[in-house]
Amino acid sequence: MSFKIITDSASDLSAEMIAELDLGIAPLSVELDGRAYAEGEMTPVELYNHLRNGKLPKTAAVNPDGWAAAMRPALENGQDALVIVFSSGLSATYQSAVIAAEELREEFPQRKLIVIDSLCAAVGLGLLVHTAAKLRSQGKTIEETAAWVEEHKLNVCHWVTVEDLMHLKRGGRVSAATAVVGTMLNIKPIIRVDDNGKLENLAKCRGRKAALNYLLDRMAETFDPEIDDTVFIGHGDCAADAEFLAKSVKERFGVKNVYINYIGAVVGTHTGPGVAVLFYYGKNR
Repeated sequence: MSFKIITDSASDLSAEMIAELDLGIAPLSVELDGRAYAEGEMTPVELYNHLRNGKLPKTAAVNPDGWAAAMRPALENGQDALVIVFSSGLSATYQSAVIAAEELREEFPQRKLIVIDSLCAAVGLGLLVHTAAKLRSQGKTIEETAAWVEEHKLNVCHWVTVEDLMHLKRGGRVSAATAVVGTMLNIKPIIRVDDNGKLENLAKCRGRKAALNYLLDRMAETFDPEIDDTVFIGHGDCAADAEFLAKSVKERFGVKNVYINYIGAVVGTHTGPGVAVLFYYGKNR
């Protein structure tokens, strides 16, 4: 029996792809107006509309009980499990997964349960999981797949631009002064996920189109299709920009496998509407 691949909802994969790849999912949550929503209970469009209307949701990591609930069914079914988790540099979700796995290993000593800190975020995590599922379908063992993920997780590139600096200000990513001045001057920051799985402010562009082209230029410098030529594009309710990136990637790099996904509620809360992200495998981050 093939092993189960489990990830968390910060992977921002579509319901259709989750079903197609037969993934287990542990949901993070968003709290809004005193009510907690497991990710998926609120659509990304609903979340972005709340943000546009000035609401300030809070986000919460998966706790150990949440992870145990996601891992247990596979183990009870006699399957081993490979668990690939949202970056420890951005969330406590990984530590919770480690705690849950330690307890479940005692309960299911005959099963293999491998937990990996992806050091990836959003659909970058989704891309890594997508490749792991592809390796599983090719007959790779859980150990072989886990080794590949560990070896290549720092090849997953995340190039991000946001539309509204004020959301980054609320999250402490930029200062209030930078946000105000940047908004006045139509400055669009460029952010990446670094080798520690944390966000790094890397550059600034004047205007949206320049920012989107900057992402494509970075891909031109580092893209390594020999690893995996699949590309994911994430967006915060800005479908036209995502389509522009997808069309450009296909034309410029000859890539056929390009998927467009929403940036989900948990990550989207911190980036705000209008976030656009390019995810691919590169020679380095």
